[in-house]
Amino acid sequence: MTDDRHDLEAEAAAVEVEAELDPEVPQTTIEEPDADAEEPDVEDQTPAPVKRSRLRRPRMPRALRVLGNPRLVTATLVVLLLISGGVASWIYFKQYRPDQQTDPSVRRAVASSASDGTTALLSYSADTLDQDFASAKSHLAGDFLSYYVQFTQKSVGPAAREKSMKTTARVTGAAVSELHPDSAVVLVFVDQTTTTKDSPQPTLVISNVRVTMTRINDKWLITKFDPI
Repeated sequence: MTDDRHDLEAEAAAVEVEAELDPEVPQTTIEEPDADAEEPDVEDQTPAPVKRSRLRRPRMPRALRVLGNPRLVTATLVVLLLISGGVASWIYFKQYRPDQQTDPSVRRAVASSASDGTTALLSYSADTLDQDFASAKSHLAGDFLSYYVQFTQKSVGPAAREKSMKTTARVTGAAVSELHPDSAVVLVFVDQTTTTKDSPQPTLVISNVRVTMTRINDKWLITKFDPI
């Protein structure tokens, strides 16, 4: 009996050992967390980017689009320059060009008035000073008239009487250099002869004068008289 019991115990022990060594026998194991394992990085868990809705940009006004386009700006400037040039030309031809406002007869009248006024202004005699000065004044106007009155009274008159002076002017030519509706400039060429009691032989003086004419009450009068 004792031997049989030992045989049974030995056989049971052998079966138990075989069960432990048999790989087909499922064994339940619990894995302990590895202390050395790294915790997941929080930065690596960045959420996926949110897809934004496509917003439509406001449309730029046309004027601003032009300013932002160099070609359009250049073209605009060229057009503006052409327009300004056309306006300037129109103003010149319509407002300032003499032949648009006057005709040849006006040019002749201006030249004739300048010639007559120059002749009266530079011709006088000691015997007829008052009449000569009055005739000259009828061709003058403005500040120049005031200057002529003072000059003849203080200088020319006394000298002419003292020396028995006589001077005669003759216009040899007159050319209108500027002509506007109410003003003009005339170049006058003059031969002037003078005699005195001390010099009875005539003395000839040739001079050129720039005469400024102004139309006052439809009459062309001398307002400046500048020898050149």
